[in-house]
Amino acid sequence: MKIGVPREVKVQEYRVALTPAGVHALVQRGHQVFVEQGAGQGSGIPDDAYAREGATLVPRAEDVFAEAEMILKVKEPQPQEYPLLREGQILFTYLHLAASRELTQALLDRKIIGIAYETVEEDGELPLLAPMSEVAGRMAPQEGAKYLERPQGGLGILLGGIPGVAPAHVLILGGGTVGRNAALVAAGMGAQVTILEVDPRKIRHLSDIMPRNVQILYSTEYAIRELLPRADLVISAVLKPGARAPHLIRREHLGTMKEGAVIVDVAIDQGGSTETSRPTTHNEPVYTVEGVVHYCVANMPGAVPRTSTWGLTSATLPYVLRLADMGWPDAVREHEGLRRGVNLVEGRLTYPAVAQAFQMPYTPVEELIG
Repeated sequence: MKIGVPREVKVQEYRVALTPAGVHALVQRGHQVFVEQGAGQGSGIPDDAYAREGATLVPRAEDVFAEAEMILKVKEPQPQEYPLLREGQILFTYLHLAASRELTQALLDRKIIGIAYETVEEDGELPLLAPMSEVAGRMAPQEGAKYLERPQGGLGILLGGIPGVAPAHVLILGGGTVGRNAALVAAGMGAQVTILEVDPRKIRHLSDIMPRNVQILYSTEYAIRELLPRADLVISAVLKPGARAPHLIRREHLGTMKEGAVIVDVAIDQGGSTETSRPTTHNEPVYTVEGVVHYCVANMPGAVPRTSTWGLTSATLPYVLRLADMGWPDAVREHEGLRRGVNLVEGRLTYPAVAQAFQMPYTPVEELIG
């Protein structure tokens, strides 16, 4: 199979979808890999590192898309990339379709095979989302701490406090991978942390593993309303796989919060769990609504690509090899977890949560692969 790796064009996205080790593995199996020049630069990977492993370097993204049967990316296609996709081409990347009708419709119109990292499942887990959730979770307290500083618009509180002065109160919505990692880092920085979670099993597990300055409570609308006025930093870590994030924090809640409090909405990739959230970039990461600072960067792990690229590609490579070796129909027919990653097939939506988000027709992928 011919595999293409274009340079990411989303604003300040420095990750790349394949490392030289991945190129080596694919070439050893008889596949061809086309890498756009400069694709790995942001992650510290020079072009010649790819070339040494057998990749063909091409000067333009147009050349990558034209050659490849399967495109590997990190982020969802940007508008300038839509015309480069062609019917029947496999796109393997983070898609986050439920956050954008425009993107969903554009990819339906291009009649591609869209396989989303974030909906591939293994034993009830999301193995291709997990490493980036770990990165985003660990980044969230450090970004929140920065924007709690007064010069950044925050209320001017040190996350861990000092002897004789109380630390900040960090409220985390969701106790999954993002929430667990965020809590461990925030607690390690000395903050007083509260996690709200709905799954009793996760509540018990978190209660067993968290340090003493972390409290785990059952999440209800009442609990959120009661805790928001006390929170200095709120980290939204809620996830409904493949679906739009629910609005747990509404505009009217902001008026009850401290002026200069910070919300880090990690769920922004799926539309955000705060009603007033909108995607931001690393160039302009924050804005303020009713005195509350919103940090809503939609590609947080892109800021630390030397960690994120290796974490992501180590997880995705086994699936890339399966798709390349077998072709997508046989690969997803034999692997249920990979089958759950298929969101689009030649003009049809095959992931129910996305179809539900936009009230579009849904076709089970099983009907299309036999």
